[in-house]
Amino acid sequence: MFFGGAGVSTASGIPDFRSEEGLYSERFKGKSPEDILSAAYFMMHTAEFYDFYRRYMIYPDAKPNAVHRYLYKLEKQDKLRGIVTQNIDGLHKRAGNKRVYELHGNAYENYCVDCEAEYPLEKILESEGVPRCDRCGGIIKPWVVLYGEIPDKYTMIGACREISGADTMIVAGTSLAVEPAASLINDFSGRNLVVINKEPTPADEKATLLIRADVEEVFRKLDEE
Repeated sequence: MFFGGAGVSTASGIPDFRSEEGLYSERFKGKSPEDILSAAYFMMHTAEFYDFYRRYMIYPDAKPNAVHRYLYKLEKQDKLRGIVTQNIDGLHKRAGNKRVYELHGNAYENYCVDCEAEYPLEKILESEGVPRCDRCGGIIKPWVVLYGEIPDKYTMIGACREISGADTMIVAGTSLAVEPAASLINDFSGRNLVVINKEPTPADEKATLLIRADVEEVFRKLDEE
């Protein structure tokens, strides 16, 4: 199994918001990003939410990097049981992987909160202000888990099942600071726990192999060899 976070996608041009100088260390109009990206703020200040969301949270030009491409190779070779990701960029699926558990959703998937009609990311990008449903006029919401929302239970159940059945798990590009996602690694009882991250994580002391490096650089070398 592969369990990844923001560090997996930085080589694709998507910043790690939780880094020391990342977006989450700033404030916008007196609000923290966590406040703006909450379910309550979305419902009460939808236009302001979308102004922030379009500007900072979606990267339509991002492409899969060496990590995504190598994991796709492993899946094709039937060596990869699945991918659990905290990212909403959809890059694992765009690389070709099928067994992907997106704990926090996918920015490429959007839906009407009233009639549940589905829309691609282009609908958000091409609209101004609050995007509205073509069918009923309802508000369109990204299929992402906002602060104050509960992750999809079927995604969580699937991720737990695959992690608990894996022989080896690679935890990469994540500080394991966000719950409930971070606690999922406690379901792993296999033989080998590999941790790849530039900064320390709570899983380091349990690791069979600990690599303190940039995850994209590690996977690029693996691919070259």
